[in-house]
Amino acid sequence: ATGTERGALPTASGLRSALAGPLSTAALGPDVSALVADPVTGRVLLSEQASQLSTPASTEKLLTSLAALAVLGAGARFSTRVVHGGPADSVVLVGGGDPTLAVNAFPAQDYPQPATLAALAAATARALKSQHRAAVSLGYDTSLFTGPGLAPGWPDTYVSTGNVTPIVSLEVDQGRLRPAGTPEDSDDPFNLRPRATDPAAMAAASFAALLTADGIGVTGTPAVQAAPARPSVIASVSSPPLSAIVEQMLQESNNVIAENLARQVALATGKAASFSGAAAAVTAELRRLGVRSGISLVDGSGLSPQDAIAPATLVKVVELAMADAGLRALLAGLPVAGFSGTLHAGQSVFSGIGGAALGSVRAKTGNLDTVTDLAGLVSDKNGTTLVFAFMADRVPAAAMLGEAATAIDEAAVALAGCGCR
Repeated sequence: ATGTERGALPTASGLRSALAGPLSTAALGPDVSALVADPVTGRVLLSEQASQLSTPASTEKLLTSLAALAVLGAGARFSTRVVHGGPADSVVLVGGGDPTLAVNAFPAQDYPQPATLAALAAATARALKSQHRAAVSLGYDTSLFTGPGLAPGWPDTYVSTGNVTPIVSLEVDQGRLRPAGTPEDSDDPFNLRPRATDPAAMAAASFAALLTADGIGVTGTPAVQAAPARPSVIASVSSPPLSAIVEQMLQESNNVIAENLARQVALATGKAASFSGAAAAVTAELRRLGVRSGISLVDGSGLSPQDAIAPATLVKVVELAMADAGLRALLAGLPVAGFSGTLHAGQSVFSGIGGAALGSVRAKTGNLDTVTDLAGLVSDKNGTTLVFAFMADRVPAAAMLGEAATAIDEAAVALAGCGCR
């Protein structure tokens, strides 16, 4: 499309005038950076410290999404398997890094519908009964991922406040628990109860109970056990496609999914499936795609305050997703202002967004205690699609976070309502 057909581009002076008020709000602190660009030509329309590294919080999930889609493909699925162990009476549950795996089927309205241990147990029981086996010992293998469960900069309270679990290749319901301490069996991003501290053991115990209910006795307690090098597979289940997983991750700002996807990028590119290996793999893939600066990562979700990304990097990532059909699942997953995900009423500190932004802003939110960021797309009042990133990582106090997020919302509203000539 030509500039005329898609609406006139705003001017730098017009944008600066429209955004000056919101972005100078005291609650944002002294270190605010911003970039607005035309995604068709890549032309920068407004740049305020746009190459400066800033704490990304969950806007980092844009990078993880792009790398995963580029490396694995939108149709990729992740398998959880049960294999024969070494001894004849042994089976091993092998974690495949499926971040959406559940114990039982989710409510029908939840999307995407995950693979379940219930289905895997039923298939395993059928296969074992066909072999005239009535009882087994159960091991579980989490060797696909390596390294510590918590990233640099992650306090233990991230688990107790429901933000994330220790990252392992076998877990269910992202470690979310009911009040009784059992797996949640639904997709509730507002469940901020403490999460499982040993997600793999919880998954294995759940599988043992299901297998027993399906008529196969489980002797002893499930224990960590390495699967044979070339195992005989008894049964397996596969996740939804990566495109749907990316959408869920971005809509909910789901940290466990993000960390699993970053590790899948590492595995696919020959790097260690650890925090450092995953961060290096995502960074390397972004460089291959042309994003060669403005990235310094220690995790895949943005939970660590040690992560650093420039606004220009976030904008480039969105532009790449717009330009390549294979990467557009990223765009489909972006929350829509006033309607979905973390931009919908009550779903985050950014959910008060309104006015001209309603329905016209699609963006990834990000916040830590004193960090507030927003990056994505907007259709302005001329019908012109623009790409933007607003970042403020020195909010003066955690008590000011709501006010700071409101200022970022107001900047997005001003951008949406701007003809800005």
